[in-house]
Amino acid sequence: MRRGRVEKEYPNRINDKILGVYEVRLVGDNVEQGIYTYQQAMHIADEQNLDLVEISPNAEPPVCRILDYQKFLYQKKRKEKEQKANSAKVVIKEIRFGPQTDDHDYNFKLKHAQEFLKDGNKVKAYVFFRGRSIVFKEQGELLLARFANDLAEFGKVEAMPKLEGKRMIVNIAPKK
Repeated sequence: MRRGRVEKEYPNRINDKILGVYEVRLVGDNVEQGIYTYQQAMHIADEQNLDLVEISPNAEPPVCRILDYQKFLYQKKRKEKEQKANSAKVVIKEIRFGPQTDDHDYNFKLKHAQEFLKDGNKVKAYVFFRGRSIVFKEQGELLLARFANDLAEFGKVEAMPKLEGKRMIVNIAPKK
């Protein structure tokens, strides 16, 4: 087994890993843009102590940039991390009803749904039919329609109530 420097796999081809190319199009801040031979581009990169990085391999000729590749990878990773941190995480809160839910329980669950929507969470409300209660599909549909109507000022209905197995479901997204 050979000991020595371990080659890492990078998403872009760099320096001597750019194979089978005679000409490259150089772009970037620290170089005059244009089409150069591969040897000229490598010479320019060596003079600046930077790397020749293939940005667009499918172009004709391939597009390369002269830059510090490790710094480029670090900045790219940092940007991705920032974007991930800034992306909104969608939380779906579920509220369960029976087909014959009385007014007190309904109002209690309605207040919770209003709080969830104010906090920016989605609400998934469903009526669960047990046994022979599936006969009361219309009651479940009316209950969910009333629920969506009461939440109209806090959120908007993404899809009308629909029956999936033993559940009738409605999804409500918060208003911005």
